[in-house]
Amino acid sequence: MDDNKRRNLEAVFSRYNQMLYKISIIMLCNEHDACDAVQETFVKYLEYNGSFHDDEHEKAWLIRVNINVCKNYLRFHSLHPTVDYEQLTMKYHTEEETGLMDELFQLSQKSKEVMILHYIEGYTNAEIGKILRISESAVKKRMERARNELRKRYNKHLED
Repeated sequence: MDDNKRRNLEAVFSRYNQMLYKISIIMLCNEHDACDAVQETFVKYLEYNGSFHDDEHEKAWLIRVNINVCKNYLRFHSLHPTVDYEQLTMKYHTEEETGLMDELFQLSQKSKEVMILHYIEGYTNAEIGKILRISESAVKKRMERARNELRKRYNKHLED
């Protein structure tokens, strides 16, 4: 990135950052997603090869892009509902549930990946395969191994 473009980005960021954040926080009701949406909006601004007629045109373009980014986040979250860690741990009060969650956290990385993507994020095996860049049959095999690993760990936990 050349110096002129960097200075321009810094000026545009200073001018519109707060406004875009407010739009994002109102639309998404989530601080982390709002920050990500603003960041993604500025990335799209950097990638944009067109020109603006004036400052108002630039501002309108940024607002429209930011709103579209927020809509994409909302669409993604509606298709892939999630549960955050605090909600997850607050729901488990019995010793059995807590033990199961503890053992889930101890699974191997590959096992955790498929379990989280499937059971917590709600992805299908085909979608998990695309995300992890493995075949759908490899996803099924990892799920089988993850379930067996979790069952084995949890049974050992109960014996102790």
